Amino acid sequence: MSDAKIYGVVLAGGIGSRMGNQDKPKQYLLVGDKPILIHTLEKFYIESDFEKVIVLCPKEWIGHTKNLVKKYLKDDGERVVVIPGGETRNETIMNAIDFIDSEGNLDDQTIIVTHDSVRPFVTKRIIDENIKYAREVGACDTAMPATDTIVISEDNEVISEIPERKKMYQGQTPQTFQAMKLKSLYESLSDEEKSILTDAAKIFVMKGERVHIVEGEVFNIKITYPYDLRVAEALIGGSIN
Repeated sequence: MSDAKIYGVVLAGGIGSRMGNQDKPKQYLLVGDKPILIHTLEKFYIESDFEKVIVLCPKEWIGHTKNLVKKYLKDDGERVVVIPGGETRNETIMNAIDFIDSEGNLDDQTIIVTHDSVRPFVTKRIIDENIKYAREVGACDTAMPATDTIVISEDNEVISEIPERKKMYQGQTPQTFQAMKLKSLYESLSDEEKSILTDAAKIFVMKGERVHIVEGEVFNIKITYPYDLRVAEALIGGSIN
């Protein structure tokens, strides 16, 4: 499968509601001297395996995103393509697959590496292992063994179950898939099944398909809350990127 087309897919559709009263989605907030999105894109831009990097964002932010890519990456659409996202995370991923199809590069071997735009500390090792296991297995997910005990509550008030911690993992991204297989499985879901999805890897799990675990990193954080911005500033200052 050495001639398989591989695309980076950066999901920048969030509005950052948990970040507080911001005038822009969190992926456009500055960390250090650059927007979070640009820190993330830099990790994908230098990955030579990628045919292109597709950025999916809200329609009203497409022009701004293209300007940022041109300013910081000096790319005018040759390797980084900015297109609209969908109503949900998985519809956004389907938009990326449709774009790849429109380029004539969608076949059984096409790989997509999907990643949160607000996880700027992803490493080359994580990306490379995602590509490796998606080729071998069809799907993989980046995750870390849980360090805290996980509790389950059916009613959000009383503990229903405390599962064994050694079986628990905390999900990160990238999540990487053979694109046509993902599209086929997604289209086979009922509307009810689609309504309970939290991410694309769950599609494979629901359909009984294997999803390989790629070990993440503690510092591969998702910037969600104001506190995370301070942590990210400290990581940038310590040059963990």
